[in-house]
Amino acid sequence: MAIARAGPRQRIGLAVLALPTALLGLDVTLLYLALPALAADLQPSSTQALWIMDIYGFMIAGCLIPMGTLGDRIGRRRLLMIGAAAFMAASVLAAFSVSAEMLIAARAALGVAGATLMPSTLALISNMFVDARQRALAIGVWATMFALGMAAGPLVGGALLERFWWGSAFLVAVPVIGLLLAAAPRLLPEYRTASHGPLDLSSVVLLLVSILAAIYGVKEVARSGPAAGSVLALAVGAVFAILFVRRQGRLEHPLFDMGLFASRTFSAALAILLVGLIAVAGIMLLVTQYLQLVVGLAPLAAGVWMGPPALAMLAAGIAAPLLARRVRPGFVVAGAMVLSAVGYLLLARLDNSPSGVVVAAAGFSLAYLGLGTIAALGTDLVVGAAPASRAGAASAMSETVQELGVAVGVAVLGSLATAVYRGEIRQRMPSDLPQELSSAVADGLWAATELADRLPDGLLEQARAAFTLGFNVTAMVGAVAALLLAVLAAVSLRHVGVIGTPDDAPAGAADACARGTCG
Repeated sequence: MAIARAGPRQRIGLAVLALPTALLGLDVTLLYLALPALAADLQPSSTQALWIMDIYGFMIAGCLIPMGTLGDRIGRRRLLMIGAAAFMAASVLAAFSVSAEMLIAARAALGVAGATLMPSTLALISNMFVDARQRALAIGVWATMFALGMAAGPLVGGALLERFWWGSAFLVAVPVIGLLLAAAPRLLPEYRTASHGPLDLSSVVLLLVSILAAIYGVKEVARSGPAAGSVLALAVGAVFAILFVRRQGRLEHPLFDMGLFASRTFSAALAILLVGLIAVAGIMLLVTQYLQLVVGLAPLAAGVWMGPPALAMLAAGIAAPLLARRVRPGFVVAGAMVLSAVGYLLLARLDNSPSGVVVAAAGFSLAYLGLGTIAALGTDLVVGAAPASRAGAASAMSETVQELGVAVGVAVLGSLATAVYRGEIRQRMPSDLPQELSSAVADGLWAATELADRLPDGLLEQARAAFTLGFNVTAMVGAVAALLLAVLAAVSLRHVGVIGTPDDAPAGAADACARGTCG
């Protein structure tokens, strides 16, 4: 049976699906600019400030797979609209929060609602664009919209915070969601699986505990090093993950079909997404700090310099699926990761001079070029390897792996950079420096910058040099990871043909509407 190609209606529908995707990317970076203002207003404790930042990501990561599976069962468009309405309500609640506790609760609700948006949008794309070539390009557009949202975050946030109060950063969601809710019923199809059992709540609990405990443990290791609490959290996460996997094997209608991992394409693409996000997430954190703390740029100016990397990711997300129509996807990914390795090597040669901003932007642009490629092609391979009835769950697994990659990357590479910084700065600090100041400077460059007027001449420059050295070492690790990913992609995905060939056809997507399950 010939596979129907998407027409103008589907393309307009893709534009509608781009709205929540860009919004989620925007939401990632908006809060970083708003945090100082809201902290001055709500006066959160240090622990509360950490929860304000982290609870959103925790809830998204923990709820992605249950929400993806729920969308497969109750309808992907229906779940998208319910989640979007909840996201808008939680955004309003966050904007008008009068206490730190209220804001934490609102951010948690935003995380749960946000977990409905990503898998729903991605799964609907797999329904609307059945042709493999069109699907790959549509997923590339979807992935780059998230990057554009992240890039626009500092610019939009800076413009809003110059004129309004910190809550305005959250209200950006209201008109975007309003437009989505108005357009979705007219432009997006509905899809649900033809048969399914009840949602297994025990599996939901096991999965939530395993992911939340694992991410919490990783973040605590990054903040304070290995300690009893963080090690216990990681152990709890591992135990509950094992229990979850075992339970799925016994259920007739599992929350997640573990049989998907039998596909070499599915497993290899997830591994590439995980390792790729680990590398780029850790470096992204260091790049933003380098621009502000070493070069001395204001947040808005630093956001402008993050524009070229976002454009590089946009270009890769569009170009990679087009190139994969002529070159096997594994080789496209491998080539992009080699370019990423070159970018990481540029970052490994940074110094603490003002001219380093150009090198940082160029190196990170190449790193983001690889990210755009794996985000587009890796996600397409994951979704395309799953049957149509499991597209929501597969999409959610893709997003969960990327969330885990970000958490691990920030923790592991951030810890490495911090360890190098502390080891170096302790050798450079004068022996007669008061204990209070020496502890603060050893804590990190942020603290040293805050205390600049109390430090001896030249010590802040020494701290910047120590930070840059930690950045260099971490970037070198990123280069090694990118080269290993290039080999992994070329070897493990060599069996995948160019997009659009018979051996690249999606598993069951083509006849979804013929079965009467696509509305």
